[in-house]
Amino acid sequence: MAPKEQGVENGYKSPSKGWISYIPSSFVPYVQLARLVSAAPVFLIYFPHLFGTLHAASLLGSEHSQVLNTNLTLFVGSFFYSNAAHIWNDLIDAPIDRLVTRTAHRPIPRGAVSRPVASIFATTQCLAAAALLLPIPPVCALFALPAIIGAGIYPFAKRVTYYPQVVLGLVLAWGIVMGEVAMGLNPFDSIEITASIGCLFLACAMWTVIYDMIYAHQDLDDDIKAGIKSMAVLYQRSAKNLLWTILAMLSCLLIAGGVLSGMGSIYFVSSVAGTVMSLGLMIHKVQLKRPESCMWWFGNGFWSAGGAMAIGLLGQYMNTVRVLQKSLSNGTNRPHR
Repeated sequence: MAPKEQGVENGYKSPSKGWISYIPSSFVPYVQLARLVSAAPVFLIYFPHLFGTLHAASLLGSEHSQVLNTNLTLFVGSFFYSNAAHIWNDLIDAPIDRLVTRTAHRPIPRGAVSRPVASIFATTQCLAAAALLLPIPPVCALFALPAIIGAGIYPFAKRVTYYPQVVLGLVLAWGIVMGEVAMGLNPFDSIEITASIGCLFLACAMWTVIYDMIYAHQDLDDDIKAGIKSMAVLYQRSAKNLLWTILAMLSCLLIAGGVLSGMGSIYFVSSVAGTVMSLGLMIHKVQLKRPESCMWWFGNGFWSAGGAMAIGLLGQYMNTVRVLQKSLSNGTNRPHR
């Protein structure tokens, strides 16, 4: 099947590349509205959940089947939560999206999807995400409330504060806690567990601040003209210095979280060193005055850092299970964590 012909309407060009160029044109606005053109938006939300489940599984020595089933549920839930959050964001941001070159042709500003229809679409995604809370421990519904409230508040942040990246970071990082609880770990079981989860939560929030601050530099000139607030606007003369400072704090938090959790060398090599090196390379190489550089490094830096973190935690979990199985085969007691 050949791609559809490229069309232009009020300056908008219909997609001519990628899988979206092969679907019916009537579906395109909804795919764009939910940010389904690429996998990155879903993984922005899912990665912290994955980190939380693997961290908890390492502490609990969980069965492989539980880890897989829990992550499958959280991934599908993240998919619908991502759709709902992005549609809600576009509903609230439509008036200011029209003022920014990169966002002016999003489905709602260009009139491809009406606000009532977008609201119905968002509601269906919210209900689907809520349904995915049913297969996991009931307490997860309570722990999901901060993420739901945070996602509702976030679109307004750029109107009242220069720190919307911090708000977004805290909202997304809450997936760490959700992942821990979904695996059956009580975040308040001990001071060490609470502190280690807190370190990973804050580190994940800072990771988001780093990549979203770089992402926001794409629209710096338009944001200044439109009066849109962001850390990119506030720290435009010292952005890289701030990014390096945040990375230094992130490094300390990852190390502290690993020590408090009793993590091994796999975690420190991949989740700590790998994550820090990939983010450091991104900060060093990105050219903040060039939107195309910001977009490239946002995408590639996000995947490399998230991948390094996930690989380290997965390796740590696999090693923990191997040690437990060896202990059980030797007739020793299962270690208590």
